[in-house]
Amino acid sequence: MGLLLLLCVGPWVEGGKVLVTPVEGSHWLSMKKVVQDLHARGHQAVVLAPEVNMHIKEEDFFTLKTYAFPYTQDELQSFFVHLSHLVLEPEHFLMHFFKIMTIMKNTSVIHQRSCRELVHNKTVIQYLNESSFDVVLTDPVIPCGTVLAEYLSVPAVYFLRYIPCELDFEGTQCPSPSSYIPRLLTRNSDHMTFLERVKNMLYPLALKYICHISFAPYASLASELLQREVSVTDIFRWRIAKDAE
Repeated sequence: MGLLLLLCVGPWVEGGKVLVTPVEGSHWLSMKKVVQDLHARGHQAVVLAPEVNMHIKEEDFFTLKTYAFPYTQDELQSFFVHLSHLVLEPEHFLMHFFKIMTIMKNTSVIHQRSCRELVHNKTVIQYLNESSFDVVLTDPVIPCGTVLAEYLSVPAVYFLRYIPCELDFEGTQCPSPSSYIPRLLTRNSDHMTFLERVKNMLYPLALKYICHISFAPYASLASELLQREVSVTDIFRWRIAKDAE
């Protein structure tokens, strides 16, 4: 995050070139404001996105670079409408938990196929190699941007605090005790009853299983692009390693 602050300082500093790898939906709507502020301070932003998307459209404060996407606009829109209905329906915690599992699995398939199309797009990869980016601004929910930053040997700035299944904590060996830290989506506060602490401990176990399944394909894509063996844990370990450089 310190690098992002440096990019946002006064206009007397020479502008940098930022590769932005957003995630569709509300994540991008929040990130777009940061990209706009970077542009206002003299930095050049290139947003990398699939050619079929819901919200990531050309703007005057960034360059949009697209790549092929294996879904139609109607298929993508239908998925997001169904997703919003699932998330917003009030229901018991257990039913909500299983719906979240389904959402994660279905969403991961879409993003995996998108990342695969990107990695296999020789024209786009050549463009990235020739563009001399200074930094990658990315959303770690989808590790494709993390892999690209490692491939381009540039720092990565992460727009989200952490991911739901805490693979980033595992990869960096950061302590995160379930007895004290409320887990995302459990609706627990920092003051938990005994039963809430039990739920707080059990919830991440199942979620982590789903996450490992969801993120495993990115390890094979990273191994292919980087020409070396890469694990899921390696990808999330790079988050702290890049920040420390």
